[in-house]
Amino acid sequence: MNETGIKIYLGADHGGFEMKNQLKTHLLEKGYDVSDFGTHSKDAVDFPDYAFLVTQAVSGNHAGGGRAVGIIIDSIGQGSAVVANKVKGIRAVVAMDAFSVKSSREHTNANVLCLGGAWLGMGLAKDLVDIWLNTPYAGGRHQRRLDKITQIENQTMRVV
Repeated sequence: MNETGIKIYLGADHGGFEMKNQLKTHLLEKGYDVSDFGTHSKDAVDFPDYAFLVTQAVSGNHAGGGRAVGIIIDSIGQGSAVVANKVKGIRAVVAMDAFSVKSSREHTNANVLCLGGAWLGMGLAKDLVDIWLNTPYAGGRHQRRLDKITQIENQTMRVV
């Protein structure tokens, strides 16, 4: 386990390729354990393929007692979030601003962050990733809601 206790799975399509590479360097410099699922060039690829690879890794890896998370970058961020949220156990959000990113961790324990490489500046992207990675899940009253999300995912929820 690395000193941060967090395993990060990173992936991007061609629209997020440059941002992915810069974020990878940023994360490695901060001591994170990063696995890069690609893409590895600006050649056009399909974002669902990379979003699926990252989310499969997050859903199947609990980082040896630490936290396993994913960061996916496509041109807008929305498409990858849609794909990611189809995978069981994934709670993916699109990074928009500091408040929403922080709330996504505190309230829903989001485990995948999606970024838009075509509209999000690199400085802001780094800041949002840092906020997201350093914000703990608040638990408490939020756990009841998180349990309901899991019940919906498992198709066993009763409406009360």
